[in-house]
Amino acid sequence: MQNSLLESLTNNRLMWLPEIGIGYYPVPKDQHPYDGSYWDKYRGYDRTPMGDRLTTARLALVRKYIKEPQRIIIDVGIGGGRFVEEMDCYGWDINPDAVEWLARHHALMDPWQTPVAAMTFWDSLEHIHEPSGLLANAKEWVFVSCPVFETPRDIQRSKHYRKDEHCWYFTKQGLSGFMEMHGFGLVEINSMEEEAGREDIGTFVFKRIA
Repeated sequence: MQNSLLESLTNNRLMWLPEIGIGYYPVPKDQHPYDGSYWDKYRGYDRTPMGDRLTTARLALVRKYIKEPQRIIIDVGIGGGRFVEEMDCYGWDINPDAVEWLARHHALMDPWQTPVAAMTFWDSLEHIHEPSGLLANAKEWVFVSCPVFETPRDIQRSKHYRKDEHCWYFTKQGLSGFMEMHGFGLVEINSMEEEAGREDIGTFVFKRIA
């Protein structure tokens, strides 16, 4: 079937919705860099001084809101796995090496199938094409760190414009509205990851309201 004009115009192009502060790039679902070298790279990042600072800040933020250690938490997109190790929580990933590591540590849990108290998305929500079903299983809390922008020009000039990984792009207000569509209210926004040395990253805490 012939593609529509809209499909032709948006193919391999960033779509930006200025009224709501949300952008989308159609990353091919069957083309991604999540392999052994990707896993090794993020394992290495976790063991740097910045990795130390980020893990410390992320642990403190989650513990600020979730004080009961028995509450089930899933880290979605585990990077190098350090947060899962130190939070002693579950994780989920699509990288085969990360999945094998989680299974070996008895920490693998599928958030698409399992309702849980909280989910963390440290640099991962922007990678997920259709997160609605996933977010529906977060019953109380969602923690997100992701790049934040104001205009499409900001996106296109940014090192976070990754056509093989990032499909969602947000302003701060855009992410808040996106999460509100999924039943979550914004509780906190901070710049802790920028303070740890990162560039153009916001950190958000959302609580289930609907």
